[in-house]
Amino acid sequence: MKKILTISLIFSLIVITSFVKNSTKKIDEELFSLKESISDLSLELDNAKLEFDYLSSPEKLINYQNLYFENRLTQKSINEIEIIYLTKEKILTDDVKIIDSEK
Repeated sequence: MKKILTISLIFSLIVITSFVKNSTKKIDEELFSLKESISDLSLELDNAKLEFDYLSSPEKLINYQNLYFENRLTQKSINEIEIIYLTKEKILTDDVKIIDSEK
């Protein structure tokens, strides 16, 4: 009777251990997946914050222009902008066509 009780106890411990191990493995996989999602979203948030910080107002852009470019940038009219096409023989330019999306 003692042998049967001991064997059944050992068997039940093995079953419980395998159940706990499988549950832990599933939880680890879910945790890894969540960490990956969080890191992707964190990178996206950092990029959005950076874009907002640097492009949130025209005054900031003017300050950055004065700080980093020292008046090397000039304002151009939209009519002065051209598209440049490079070929092997020559360089071609074409005017930018403005499409009015409100019509």
